Amino acid sequence: MVVSGARFGSWRGVGTQRKILQRPRRTADTPTVGNRVVWRSAVLLVALAVVATSCQQNVRAGARCRTTDFGADATHVLRCQRGRWVRVATKQQVAQLFIAIVRVRAAAPPAAPPAGSTGATLTDTTLADTSRPNRVIGNGSPASCTSDAVVDAVALGGVITFDCGPGPVTIVMTRTAKIFNDTGPEIVIDGGNRVTLSGGAQRRILSMNTCDRAQRWTTPRCQDQDHPRLTIQRLTFVDGNATGESIDGGGGGAVFVRGGRVRILESTFRRNVCDPAGPDVGGGAVRVLSQSAGLPVIVARSNFGGAPGEGNQCSNGGALSSIGVSWLVSNTVISHNRAIGVGANPARPGMPGGGNGGGICLDGNTFTMTVSDSTIRDNVANEGGGGIFFVSNDRTGSLTVQRSAMTANPSLGFETAGFPGIFYLGRGSPTVR
Repeated sequence: MVVSGARFGSWRGVGTQRKILQRPRRTADTPTVGNRVVWRSAVLLVALAVVATSCQQNVRAGARCRTTDFGADATHVLRCQRGRWVRVATKQQVAQLFIAIVRVRAAAPPAAPPAGSTGATLTDTTLADTSRPNRVIGNGSPASCTSDAVVDAVALGGVITFDCGPGPVTIVMTRTAKIFNDTGPEIVIDGGNRVTLSGGAQRRILSMNTCDRAQRWTTPRCQDQDHPRLTIQRLTFVDGNATGESIDGGGGGAVFVRGGRVRILESTFRRNVCDPAGPDVGGGAVRVLSQSAGLPVIVARSNFGGAPGEGNQCSNGGALSSIGVSWLVSNTVISHNRAIGVGANPARPGMPGGGNGGGICLDGNTFTMTVSDSTIRDNVANEGGGGIFFVSNDRTGSLTVQRSAMTANPSLGFETAGFPGIFYLGRGSPTVR
C-alpha cells in the first residue's frame, strides 16, 4: 500500500533524521501529558510507525521516485523528496519512541473534574462525578423533595442530586420535568439509589427535546447538536404515562429524548406506559430520537421491568424505542415488557398498527445496536420480535447480541427464522454469540 500525499499536522517532510529528532521549543500550545512535554516530533514518529508497516517496501535511498509517498527499506522509513528517496528515521527509533510515549501516558494521573463537571464522557458507562453538584433537591427530609423542586432543578440544569433523608423516597410528579437546551451543557440527574420519580400513572416524567422551541433552540440544526448531554443515573422511574402525547410522535412513558446525547446508568424503569395503539409510537419506558452525530445511546447496569407485573408497555417497544438511533446496552435486564399494539407496521387494513418489539423496537435507516452481558427474557410482542424488533429500512444497520441471555420472548405474529425472539431486517444476519 502506498500512502500518497500524507501530511502529519504542519509537518511537510524533513530532509534529515537529525531535524526529526530535534526537541522543539516549548510554546503555549505544546501538548502535555502530566508534567511532561509530548514532542511534536514524537507525534510524527508515531505516525511513521504506522506508515512503516503499510507503505511501499524495499525502496532504496537515493533512487528516483515520483510522488511524496512514504517508503521503507530493511532498516529505515524513507520519504520521496525532490524526486529521490531520503531516509528520515530508523525503524528502531520509531519503535523506541512509541513505547516511551505509551509509558508516559500510562503514568499520567487523571485530572480532577472542576465543579459541575461530570468527569465522564457520553460514550462510556462510568458514573458521572456528582460530588460537587450545581443543584441539590431537598434539605434533608422527604417532605422537602417535591415535584416542583424537581421541575425547577431540571429547568436550571447542571449536576443535580437529592437530599431527601437517609431512606428511600418516592416523588410523585405533578408536572413533567423538562430540560432547557441552553443549560448544562452537561446535565446529570443522580438519585443516589434512593430516589424514585413517579408519574402517578398520569404523565411523562422527564423530557429533553432540542427541537422544542418552548425549551429554547440553541442551534440551527436542532436535530443534530451535541448538547444538552444528559446522564440519568441511580434513579428509578415508575408509573410514567405518555398516552396522548403527540409532539414528535409521542412515546417515552418515563423519559423522552430528542437531540443532544443521553446515557442511562444504574437506573430502574417499572410500569411505565405510552399509547396502546399505532404503527410508530413506542417506548413504554424510554423513547429516543436524533442523537448527535449518530452516536449511540448508552444504557448500562439498568433494569427495565424485572418481574411479573412490573414491566413497561406501549404499542411498540415495551421498554425501549427509537427511530434512526444507535444503542449500546450492557449489563442490563429487560424483562416482562410488552408491545400491545395490533396490526404491525405498516398497519394491516382495518387495524390500528403496532405490536412490534416486546422489549426493544428500533426502526430507521443507518443505525446499530449492540447488547452485551445482558438478559432479555419474558417479553411479549403481539406482532414481531418478542425480545427485539430491528428494522433498518435501507438494510445498512446491524444488530449484535453478545454474552447475553435471550429466552422466552414470544413473538405472537412473526420473527426471523433461527433467531427466537428477534425480528431483523438489516445488513446480513444478526450477530448472536
